[in-house]
Amino acid sequence: MADTASAALHATRHDDGGKLLLRVAVGVLMLLHGLFKLGNGIGGITGMVQGAGLPPVLAYGVYVGEVLAPVLMIIGLWTRPAALVVAINMVVAIALAHGKQLFSLTQQGGWALELQGLYLFGALAVALLGAGRYSVGGLHGRFN
Repeated sequence: MADTASAALHATRHDDGGKLLLRVAVGVLMLLHGLFKLGNGIGGITGMVQGAGLPPVLAYGVYVGEVLAPVLMIIGLWTRPAALVVAINMVVAIALAHGKQLFSLTQQGGWALELQGLYLFGALAVALLGAGRYSVGGLHGRFN
C-alpha cells in the first residue's frame, strides 16, 4: 500500500513539473510575439482585421492574447482561462493570416502551420491540464 501511495506522489510531482514546463514554454514563446507588437505596433494586425470586414479596434485584442494571457500562464494564475485566450488568439491568427496554408505542407513535408499549431494545441493542453502545484495559484487554486 505504501509503495502505491509513494508511486502516486512521485507521478504527481513529475506531472506538476511537466505542467510547469509546458505552460512556461508556451507562455514565454507567445509573450515574445506580444512584446514585439508592443514595441513595433499592430498596424499589420489592424490591416488584416479591417480586411476581414471587422472593426479595427479588435486588433488590440492581440495584446490580451499575446501579452496578458501568456503572463498569467507563466506565473500560473487563472491559467485555464488564460490558455483558452491564447488558443482563441491562435485560431484568429490562423484565420486572418494563414488560412490559405491550413491544408498545405512545406517542401520538407511538414505542416505549413507547425508553429501556429504548436501554440494552439499547446495552449489547449495547458487549458485542459491546468497549472499544477508550481504556480502562483497553487495546486488547488481557482481556475488552475
